[in-house]
This record gives sequence, C-alpha cells and structure tokens, in this order.
Amino acid sequence: MTPVAMITGGSRGIGAAIAHDLAARGYRLALGLRDPAALPDDLAAHDPLVVEYEASDPAAARRFTDATLARYGRIDALINSAGISGPLELMPDTPQPDDEMEAALEALLSVNIKAPFRLTRAALPALCASGQGRVIVLASASGKRVLGLNAGYQMTKHAAVALSHAARRAGWDQGVRACAVCPSFVATDMTLRHDELPRHEITQPQDLARLVAEVVTLPNSASVSELLVNWRYEPGL
Repeated sequence: MTPVAMITGGSRGIGAAIAHDLAARGYRLALGLRDPAALPDDLAAHDPLVVEYEASDPAAARRFTDATLARYGRIDALINSAGISGPLELMPDTPQPDDEMEAALEALLSVNIKAPFRLTRAALPALCASGQGRVIVLASASGKRVLGLNAGYQMTKHAAVALSHAARRAGWDQGVRACAVCPSFVATDMTLRHDELPRHEITQPQDLARLVAEVVTLPNSASVSELLVNWRYEPGL
C-alpha cells in the first residue's frame, strides 16, 4: 500500500519542502493548511488532500485526521510543521502590558504545543495500525538550549521535544518511531526579521526536508529520536 503523510504548515517553507520530498518518495499527501487557497501549484500537482486547519482551533485536529482517513484509509507519517515565533521575554527592554503578554503567550502555547499535541493524539491510533508509523515534531535548537532572550518561544520548543519523546514512548511497541527535529536558523519567512543572518549560509528548507525524509523512511530498527541541525558551530549543539 502507498504510504500517507499528514503535514501541517505545508504550503510554504519547511513544511512545503518536506511535502515535496515525501511525494517524490512515493507518499500520498494530506496537507492541513490555514488557508487552503494558498496551496502552491507545484504541490497541487501531487493531488494532495487539502484540509482547512487552524492550529488554534481545538476541533481542527480531529477534522484533519478524520478527513485523511476518509480519503486514504491510513496514516503512515505525521509531520507537525506548523509553528509561530514572536518575542516574549522575561525582562523586555520596553514594558509590555499584561494583556498583551497574555495574548502573546497564549498564541505561542496554542500553536506550538497544544495543536501538535492534539493532532498527534488524534492520529496515533492510525499510526500504530500502520506498523511503521512516523511522527516528526518540528522543534528547534531553542528546544535544546537557551541562547537568546525569547523565553516564550524557547519554552514551547522544549515542550515540543518532550511531545516527540512522549509519542515515541506511547507507540513504540506498535512500530511508531518519533523524532524531534531541532534546527537552528532556517531560511524561511520566520527568520526574515533577522537582518544580520547570511541567508545563503544558514540551513535551507530543502536540506532540512531531505534529512526529515530520510528519518521518516528509515526502518523501525534505526530510530532517530532527536535530529539537531545547525549552520554554525555552537558548543554542545
């Protein structure tokens, strides 16, 4: 049977690159997109299932999972790629009103933690039924170390790493293998505000997608629990 991959955030950046790579390796695609009309033509050529997926909506995970099973009857890989950033420091230079801080914190928690938890939980029975189910959680190097001052983002990415390990533990006996992918800066829209970055030198989405696809297609006997990817030398990373 042809394997099926569910991917969030698949219309651009890392998610789109992963979708292209998995499609090239024979996977059928189910893409959860905030705006289905934003599906690029080169991905549309793969005839994916496209489902409206708003990460902050608690019901979105079940709808996306049910739609995937209704069309394909199986789920073999889940790629939790959707995520947001945003400055949320413990001691900001400019005082931040409490209501703005709460809104920013809730957005980070909702998209970066709650959404992938719900989706992994919804898809895990089908991934177990596959016998070779794969869960990829796009975390960050910020989930392995604290380098800058963006405490809110760092906190959510540490939690994302924990989610990946929890999925690995929960589904191990049924053949599920999970990996927390932890890149440093990647040349996506999210890093455009970092003017100091040499964008031709930092990790490219296509390179990260190639690594993710290799992890997804490894046999059960070769599990990679964490994948740390960097474009520069950092002690311990």
